[in-house]
Amino acid sequence: MIRLRHLIRGKQMAKCSKAEVRRLRTALRWKIPAAQRQRIQMVLLRESGMAQPAIAAAMGVSLSTVNRAHMAYDHGGIKALKPKPKGGRKHENLTLAEEKALLARFAKAAGAGEMLNIHDLKAAYEKAIGHATSDSTVYNLLHRHGWRKLMPRPFHPKRDLAAQNAFKKTAFLML
Repeated sequence: MIRLRHLIRGKQMAKCSKAEVRRLRTALRWKIPAAQRQRIQMVLLRESGMAQPAIAAAMGVSLSTVNRAHMAYDHGGIKALKPKPKGGRKHENLTLAEEKALLARFAKAAGAGEMLNIHDLKAAYEKAIGHATSDSTVYNLLHRHGWRKLMPRPFHPKRDLAAQNAFKKTAFLML
């Protein structure tokens, strides 16, 4: 059996002043995310005298969720009940505005119909961020800003024209 006494405060459950309760009730009328609304309701139910297990059963959440909402409010007020943002560019090298400014230097040449040399762009990007990066990072940068139509190189840099011509002359004789 799990003991829950450390989560239940008994008769000391009401902690908010009347002004704070009024502020919480007003906040319920705001256009806020559902998770924040639910947390505000949990705090208001505590202030009305309900125990945490009863709040958990009424709200359809676990007891630890109710406890976390109450502790968040006790330590940070109504702002602490906001849901934490998820996703985003957590490991970005440059902001989107900085990336746009970097690409603007290359946009004039690309707009004039010239080919964009990915190696020059990569060198400029690495100089801007201060360390080396992979080719895929640069291609993802181009994709993020709507640049497309990548063209393969017309020939291999280490090609041997004599070997190619010799192959063309001898390869299809056996057919």
